[in-house]
Amino acid sequence: MLRVAAKRFLGTATPSIAVRVPPRFYHERVVDHYNNPRNVGSFDKSDPTVGTGLVGAPACGDVMKLQIKVDEITGKIVDARFKTFGCGSAIASSSVATEWVKGKQMGEVLSIKNTEIAKHLSLPPVKLHCSMLAEDAIKAAVKDYEAKRTKASPSGETTTAEKTATA
Repeated sequence: MLRVAAKRFLGTATPSIAVRVPPRFYHERVVDHYNNPRNVGSFDKSDPTVGTGLVGAPACGDVMKLQIKVDEITGKIVDARFKTFGCGSAIASSSVATEWVKGKQMGEVLSIKNTEIAKHLSLPPVKLHCSMLAEDAIKAAVKDYEAKRTKASPSGETTTAEKTATA
């Protein structure tokens, strides 16, 4: 090993055949959402109109917090925020998720699938876990909001998530 290193340093080593690996490029949408993320930030998690979803993938180290702010009268999501610690694909997936949930009813956002996010961003198979995190974060935020709402009104109302699941 030392001889090989010395030969390389002195320039007397025989040149090895270089294997050229093509570079991997992210799709322009991933780069756009990474460079210009939409809706970064957070809301007060104790606000009863805010649902917080905190999910993570220990295998890759990505952690995603997605929050939704809901109009209690109409049931529409009026705003969304995220904070993500992770790769560019995780940040882009979070950014897209917040864009897609705004203005939709609670039941509608539960139908957003990770495959739709992955297709929109043209994520490679090795990065599909990022879009899965975004889907999980949306579901966790809705669940958190519904839990707060149920706790606030113990009248036994059927939640939006329950209505969607039974429909």
